[in-house]
Amino acid sequence: MALSAFGGGSSNERQQRAETMTDATVSEAELQVERRPRRWHIAVFLLPALVVYSAVMILPLFETLRLSFFNTVDGQSTFVGLRNFQTLFGDARWAADFWNALKNNFFFFVIHMLVQNPIGIALAALLSIPRLRGAAFYRTAIFLPTLLSFVIVGFIWKLILSPIWGVSPYLMDLVGLKSLFAPWLGKPNSALIAVSLISVWQYVGIPMMLIYAALLNIPEEVIEAAECDGVTGWAQFFKIKLPLILPAIGIISILTFVGNFNAFDLVYTVQGALAGPDGSTDILGTLLYRTFFGFQLQLGDRSMGATIATVMFLIILAGVSLYLFVIQRRIRRYQF
Repeated sequence: MALSAFGGGSSNERQQRAETMTDATVSEAELQVERRPRRWHIAVFLLPALVVYSAVMILPLFETLRLSFFNTVDGQSTFVGLRNFQTLFGDARWAADFWNALKNNFFFFVIHMLVQNPIGIALAALLSIPRLRGAAFYRTAIFLPTLLSFVIVGFIWKLILSPIWGVSPYLMDLVGLKSLFAPWLGKPNSALIAVSLISVWQYVGIPMMLIYAALLNIPEEVIEAAECDGVTGWAQFFKIKLPLILPAIGIISILTFVGNFNAFDLVYTVQGALAGPDGSTDILGTLLYRTFFGFQLQLGDRSMGATIATVMFLIILAGVSLYLFVIQRRIRRYQF
C-alpha cells in the first residue's frame, strides 16, 4: 500500500508538473505574440527624408505664415496681426496688382482645364486603341517636352514666335495663313493665352499618361461585356470607360490646380519678372517674386511677400479640400 500510495503520489506530481509546464509554454507563446519585435529600422530609414522635408518644406511654410503677421517698424520686427492682409486687399496700389495677378492666374488655370486636360484625355483614348501602330513612339514624343527644362522651353518658343527671326511667319506663309500672324507675346490681349498654350504644349503629356494608365487598368471583362451588348468605338469610351476613369480625371484636375497656382518659372522665362506687356501675364508667382525679392527700382518687402505667399497657400488649401471632401466623395461610387 505504501508503494501504491507512493506511486499514486508521484503520478499526481507528474500530472501537476505537466500542467505547469503546459501553462508556462502557453504563457511564453502569448508573450511572444504580444511582444512583437519593434521595427526600429523603419524609423532610421525615414529619418533622413523627414529631416530634409522638414528643412525645405515644413519649416519654411511655418516661417512664411509667421512672417505674414509681422512687419518692420523702426527697424524692429513687430507683430501687426492682420494689418498686412488689410494692406494687400485694401491699399489701392497693392490691391490692383494682387487682383490682376489673381485674375490672370484663374485664367491660366481655366485654359489648362479646358485645353490641356481634354487633349490629354483624347490622346490617351487614341493611344489605348488595340493594335495601334507606333503607339510607343507617340507616347514618348508627346511626353518628352515634360522632361525639358522650362528655360529651354521658354527660349525655344520665344524664338519660334518672334516676329523678327521666328519661324512662325514662314510656316504660316506655307499654308497661306501669314496674314493671321501677330506678335502674340507682345500684345496684352494675347500674351497670357500664348504663354498658357506654351505651358499646355509642355505638360499635356502628364494627363495623357495618367489617363492612359487608368484606361489600361479597366478590367477586360467590362470591355467584353460592353462589346457583347453592341457598345463599341467612341460610344464605349463615353458610356463605359469615361465613368470608370473619373477618379483619375479628378486627380489630374487637382494636380493642374495646384501646379497652376504655384506657377512661376515659365512666365518668368518667357515674359520676365515684370510679366509684361503691362502686367498682362502677371500671376501670383511673379507678383510674389517681385514683392519678396524686389526687382529693378522696387525694393523687396519680406512681410508683404509672405502675405502673398500665405494667400496662395490658403487658395491651394481651399481647392484641395474642396476636391477631397466634396468632389472625391461623389465620384467614389465609380471605383471598383
